[in-house]
Amino acid sequence: MFKVLAQTSNNHARRGQVGLHHGVVETPAFMPVGTQGTVKTVGSEDLKSLGFEMILANTYHLALRPGVDVIERHGGLNDFMAWDRPILTDSGGFQVMSLSEIRDVDDDGVTFKSHLDGSLLRMTPESCIEIQRRLGVDVSMALDVCAPYPADRDEVLAAMQRTHLWAPRNLGARTEGQAVFGIVQGGIYQDLRCKSAELIGSLPFDGIAIGGVSVGEPTELQHPVVEFTAPLLPQNKPRYLMGVGHPNDIIHAVKCGVDLFDCVLPTRMARHHALYTMNGIVNIASAEWTEHNGPVDERSVFPQTERYSAAYLRHLFKAREPLGARIATLHNLAFYARLMQDVRSAIEQDAWAGLEAKYADA
Repeated sequence: MFKVLAQTSNNHARRGQVGLHHGVVETPAFMPVGTQGTVKTVGSEDLKSLGFEMILANTYHLALRPGVDVIERHGGLNDFMAWDRPILTDSGGFQVMSLSEIRDVDDDGVTFKSHLDGSLLRMTPESCIEIQRRLGVDVSMALDVCAPYPADRDEVLAAMQRTHLWAPRNLGARTEGQAVFGIVQGGIYQDLRCKSAELIGSLPFDGIAIGGVSVGEPTELQHPVVEFTAPLLPQNKPRYLMGVGHPNDIIHAVKCGVDLFDCVLPTRMARHHALYTMNGIVNIASAEWTEHNGPVDERSVFPQTERYSAAYLRHLFKAREPLGARIATLHNLAFYARLMQDVRSAIEQDAWAGLEAKYADA
């Protein structure tokens, strides 16, 4: 399923491939977030033209709408959304944290009160894996419990212990050929991360994720968690850092040995008129772009958006035209696609210092 093709000489960065049912994913890779079976404002053809090989969707949200039965009748999520490349589905573990006011957790599972209509959705490790099987996705994430930040040690410990309790049940529910990734928890506590990495890493998961990061903690706390945890995970399995997506945070995590990433940042920021550039994030709605008849960043011009000037894009946002969000999203996703290609090339060429220098201000 996973093989390492190259490694850098002065850190843990590695270049690899993950072989899945719907294709091979070149790693390190970034997965655009399509929570409800769509990456907002763009279509599957856009994602393919940008070079993305894998996307993320969400089990909880799809189970509520349109429902697993509907998607299954349409041939699975790939056919339903016209995407013929790999899909990973988040289990709903993040919603255990983010929707804490409308859910109840016990040792058997979690009961959600739908944010749509108030109906109840019961998810256990077994039913979560079964839902993902019926969705037909390439990678099913284990149902876990993600502690928020800030949280005291007892709360983080309880979340980790429940994640560990559920881990074998997730594995026991998978069917032949179904890839399931386990999730390491433990918050900012190194001893808990060590225990969780040891237990989850010892189980026959197909990949291991670092969860409970990017849940509100500052960068100065996030980076040490990744630095400590990533090298503890099995060398022969893909490592996935959940929810982390600022360019320099990705570069830092790759240096620590992480292979897969997802984050809403490039698409969410785009819808709020924020563009990623080699000089940092810029606000395209700012008055400084009113007369700018050219790109917002000469070093970040992409085929999908190069015909549109910064002045025009600013106008679209000021006029509240939906096209503005689409162009900005295409730009940001193209920026991330190039970032990951640069990361892979830097590993292959063992030229990590040059990569860090190139993206120092991004």
